[in-house]
Amino acid sequence: MKIDKSVVKSFSMFEKMPDADVEALLSLAVPKRIGPGESFFEQGAPASHFFLLINGRLKVTQVTADGQQIIVRVVHPGDLFGFARALRRPDYPGTAIGVIESLALCWPTELWPQFIDRSPQVAVSALNTIGQRLEEAHTRIREMSTQEVERRVAHTVIRLSKQAGKVENGGVRIDFPISRQDIAEMTGTTLHTVSRILSAWESNGIVEGGRQKLLVKDLPRLQALADSLGN
Repeated sequence: MKIDKSVVKSFSMFEKMPDADVEALLSLAVPKRIGPGESFFEQGAPASHFFLLINGRLKVTQVTADGQQIIVRVVHPGDLFGFARALRRPDYPGTAIGVIESLALCWPTELWPQFIDRSPQVAVSALNTIGQRLEEAHTRIREMSTQEVERRVAHTVIRLSKQAGKVENGGVRIDFPISRQDIAEMTGTTLHTVSRILSAWESNGIVEGGRQKLLVKDLPRLQALADSLGN
């Protein structure tokens, strides 16, 4: 399978890279496709490759020391992931699981320095990704430490709407399958609690659920809940 350079250059971090440099990187890449529920790598495995998601969606999960699984990141098309080398780790800190069928380019980890040397834009984007992950982690820690559960769920749904929202007639649909269990793992709570909250929101016309679907029908009201609960 050959990925055309125009696909890669459609992503912001590569749009200013010369065609010759993009083609050189593509010549070293191997495409890999996985189905829903399959993984690109497992937590704790040697970090042998890093990846660029071309299409699909991934969730990166971690299992804590006490055996609890949490979702630490959602990977969207155009995102780099699995670059443990940049974090000075020899292993993957989480498991990258396909939410839907997903295609990524992968490079051997030892090519990471060459990868970022090709373009300052790529290096900056990689640093921005790390910064965003840290900021999201700090935000989630703060939310779990200081906010009641409903407010945490509201913030999480709003973030997903901004990152992967698709405007429809009835509101903003999160553009990949997401379950109530996923939201529970993102917010550090239980499936029962998330189900209770979303059911109440559905009754009030704020969201509309379905089998692994979520449509935000009234984003201003959801934002008001996120801002006002517990204040």
